[in-house]
Amino acid sequence: MLTNLKLLDRITLIPGLMGGKPTIRGMRFPVSDVLELLSSGLSESEILEQHPILEKEDIKAALLYASFKIKNTVIIHAS
Repeated sequence: MLTNLKLLDRITLIPGLMGGKPTIRGMRFPVSDVLELLSSGLSESEILEQHPILEKEDIKAALLYASFKIKNTVIIHAS
């Protein structure tokens, strides 16, 4: 099981990629898309089936990242 901090390593902010939005593992898959899929009622397994590029931990990481952003928690990525 991954710790919260390890999960956040899956969230990347790369200038120029997807307009600098947070993405999953440096791919062209924004965190916001994962959240929208969940809010539309898709289950974790349905999302993983429809988007095989994603992993279970990516969905957890997106939720954790959103939670931290809502709480205004500062997230520092190690280089």
